[in-house]
Amino acid sequence: MPAACESVLEDIEDIVSAEDLKPHDRQFVRRNVFPKVRKRNSQKNVQTDDEPPSDSIIPGVQKIWIRTWGCSHNNSDGEYMAGQLAAYGYKITDNSAEADLWLLNSCTVKNPAEDHFRNSIKKAQEGNKKIVLAGCVPQAQPRQEYLKGLSIIGVQQIDRVVEVVEETIKGHSVRLLGQKKDNGKRLGGARLDLPKIRKNPLIEIISVSTGCLNACTYCKTKHARGDLASYPIEELVDRAKQSFQEGVCEIWLTSEDTGAYGRDIGTDLPTLLWKLVEVIPEGAMLRLGMTNPPYILEHLEEMAKILNHPRVYAFLHIPVQSASDSVLMDMKREYCVADFKQVVDFLKEKVPGITIATDIICGFPGETDEDFQETMKLVELYRFPSLFINQFYPRPGTPAAKMPQVPAAVKKQRTKDLSQLFHSYNPYDHKVGERQRVLVTEESFDSNYYVAHNPFYEQVLVPKDPLLMGKMVEVNIYEAGKHFMKGQPVSDARVHTASITRPLAKGEVSGLTEEFRRAPQNGTNWKAQPSAEIPVKTRLSSWIALQLPWQQEGGGLKILSVSLALLAVLVMFYYGGMKTEL
Repeated sequence: MPAACESVLEDIEDIVSAEDLKPHDRQFVRRNVFPKVRKRNSQKNVQTDDEPPSDSIIPGVQKIWIRTWGCSHNNSDGEYMAGQLAAYGYKITDNSAEADLWLLNSCTVKNPAEDHFRNSIKKAQEGNKKIVLAGCVPQAQPRQEYLKGLSIIGVQQIDRVVEVVEETIKGHSVRLLGQKKDNGKRLGGARLDLPKIRKNPLIEIISVSTGCLNACTYCKTKHARGDLASYPIEELVDRAKQSFQEGVCEIWLTSEDTGAYGRDIGTDLPTLLWKLVEVIPEGAMLRLGMTNPPYILEHLEEMAKILNHPRVYAFLHIPVQSASDSVLMDMKREYCVADFKQVVDFLKEKVPGITIATDIICGFPGETDEDFQETMKLVELYRFPSLFINQFYPRPGTPAAKMPQVPAAVKKQRTKDLSQLFHSYNPYDHKVGERQRVLVTEESFDSNYYVAHNPFYEQVLVPKDPLLMGKMVEVNIYEAGKHFMKGQPVSDARVHTASITRPLAKGEVSGLTEEFRRAPQNGTNWKAQPSAEIPVKTRLSSWIALQLPWQQEGGGLKILSVSLALLAVLVMFYYGGMKTEL
């Protein structure tokens, strides 16, 4: 039985770009390709039949399980990868045991997230699953020992996921870690109009940019996502329009730092938001992503106007991380506590009822008891309704990992103390009895309620009436908890539907162009049919004939390989015909 061939390409973009070597120079590139020696049966010197040779495997018929960790940006990447694979014919399954390949989309923010990622790799290997890795962990540190020999799809290469999966299923190891560039300028990433399977068909996650302008000493994500690279406004608006046409009623804007949007392309966040607001239909809402204090300060007036818009949630996530200026300096956060307070105070005054969410790191290197008490005072002052508390974990390769560490017991105690403070107040008790307008978008974790959000993006649980899903309704608040309220729909209230278009079914592929829908042979509609129901013959002919629309650029390697295969078939038939005549 021949062993799988391992082709380790640090950046396959270098092979398929227009500026690459001519064909007669390809021999010099082969130093990056390391085929394994074929193993022969020692007694008969023939190939064993335990499994077919890798080049006989039919791509596009396997089942794939996708697991994503981390932020909404990472979740959006996972949705795009699922959409492309399903559009190509692969079956996306929720059952990891039945899957032929596991696509693991990682997060590098905290040690526990990477530990789960590493354990999933081990479990996949024990189950003899094919593995493709994605996300920030392998992008930031692709040479880690536990990643050795595994295929990797970089954070800016998700539009190449079909190629990587196809080669991995055939037994090869491929790594695409390059950056997207246009005339030498780094781009935001893969195209926004790629096929996608939304985890929630009612919610579209749009990444406005990738990377950031900061260099926080504790952050590993910077190593993976790099410097700021923003998408053009027109592309983001087009993606929003397409989403609403597919029945989406809520859009989340995401990025490593939404507030820094546009600084690399000569625009800014308010300019983008005003353009987006123009295309939001009645009954739909827009939620802004995380923004650091420095990049929102100069836009406070405009941001207040936008956050008061009836189709924009009066919600902003502004991480403070610490209320000690000395700790913030060690973190290289590029703002002081006074800056954070200025942003919060201004928005609270100009946007009545606004929800401010924030993050705090407990036990950062060098944090003293006095520093921590300042943080406790800040939380007591603002009583944030949404507070993300993180015990500090030193991430390998970051400056903070080399700093003198706070003892583990101290970090744990500070985290506990802050959590107790956070749970000592109930932010929604005073809202019992109010009549609120809410948008219903999902089911609760316990499956007992539907989850809605009011104009301040506060969670409201409503009865599980299918007629409410995707609708904006009015409710009377009758109960409040720490993280939610409960509301009863008002019988005589008007119900708003964001779109006359029926939302896509769960698991249905979004964003398929007419060009792609017409590509498969025999009239097969890839969007309408689950991939498992597409005839094998149809899939084979489509696989040979089809160059994926989102891969028109940079697909030279695949076209070359398919052309050579067809040429070999023709030659075989030709010589076979000559022998018959003789």
